[in-house]
Amino acid sequence: MRVLVVEDEPLMAAAIRDGLRLEAIAADLAHDGHAALELLSVNSYDLAVLDRDIPGPSGDEIARSIVESGSGMPILMLTAADRLDDKASGFELGADDYLTKPFELRELVLRLRALDRRRAHHRPPVREIAGLRLDPFRREVFRDGRYVALTRKQFAVLEVLVVAGGGVVSAEALLEQAWDEHADPFTNAVRITVSALRKRLGEPWVIATVPGVGYRIDVAPEGGDHRDGPDVSWGPRG
Repeated sequence: MRVLVVEDEPLMAAAIRDGLRLEAIAADLAHDGHAALELLSVNSYDLAVLDRDIPGPSGDEIARSIVESGSGMPILMLTAADRLDDKASGFELGADDYLTKPFELRELVLRLRALDRRRAHHRPPVREIAGLRLDPFRREVFRDGRYVALTRKQFAVLEVLVVAGGGVVSAEALLEQAWDEHADPFTNAVRITVSALRKRLGEPWVIATVPGVGYRIDVAPEGGDHRDGPDVSWGPRG
């Protein structure tokens, strides 16, 4: 199990990290909101332990970011406040559990293991197609057994295409499912992301462009040239 611990008190953060390591739980530390967001952008974690009152983006904002990412990562919030309203607001933000300071390390470990067991029962299925293996739970992608490092946006786009099972997905549908509601329907973001994704996945190109329609996973790539081809139009009517 790998855990992100966001705690601005260095001594407490180090004590939590060292205690978790004794329980065979790997822990990375972030002492403020900016560091937490940076770690979340480059690493995959099984759980997050968030102090609500931290410098920079607050623990609440970090929790909101985790929930909006769609990763399904469980969140355990830490706080010095024991009021019911504080706990209620934390759960409304997406927290899965709550622990009030001071606490016993053993209780933290027990709660983390309980959250991990609960999460294991709700793991989305691993999907395989055209030599790709996509694990939404671990946010991992393999191409013919080779691990492929993707950005969050590239992973989101690939997941939509893989779930389609070889069916064509329009640029508009990708915008709706892999971007947020504020995405500009005339943006080139889809084309640029798909182009970068193709390069990350390597040859033979496994993402085909269907001119004027959208993109699909090429379930039987035979060396056809799908580098960029004629692309779809990026207006709302594609």
